[in-house]
Amino acid sequence: MNPWLAYCDGSALPNPGRIGLGAVLTEPDGTRHTLSQTTHEIGCNNEAELRALLATLRELKTRGAGTLLIHCDNSVVVEQASSSTAKPIPRLATLFDEARALLNSFEHATLKWVPRHRNQEADALARAALGLAVHRTAKRVKRRR
Repeated sequence: MNPWLAYCDGSALPNPGRIGLGAVLTEPDGTRHTLSQTTHEIGCNNEAELRALLATLRELKTRGAGTLLIHCDNSVVVEQASSSTAKPIPRLATLFDEARALLNSFEHATLKWVPRHRNQEADALARAALGLAVHRTAKRVKRRR
């Protein structure tokens, strides 16, 4: 069975500050959905990333997903949410417990770290939720002589 694919990202402005969430969800048949929202919470980047994961998991649950492959560019979130034996971050422990419970509620769920440049669309959605411009990665242009 083909999995749902998801890319999620969170932004805090400033850090800590307002939290914006973004996600791109792709059904096994290729149908795409996006999520871009602000929260009422104030938090740091790690909390923003974790809240983005939670919002993504809730949306996938609502849409009836069973098998998931979720991508996140925050290694702390991936490590903490993937393992109950990771050294806990006390302030975020309850949210990580919730994320692990949600992950375990699916038939099969894999959470995978990806480099930031492979998560640009979710980042843009998180930033847009806060009214920010998209981060543009500078490209090198070779000049002809």
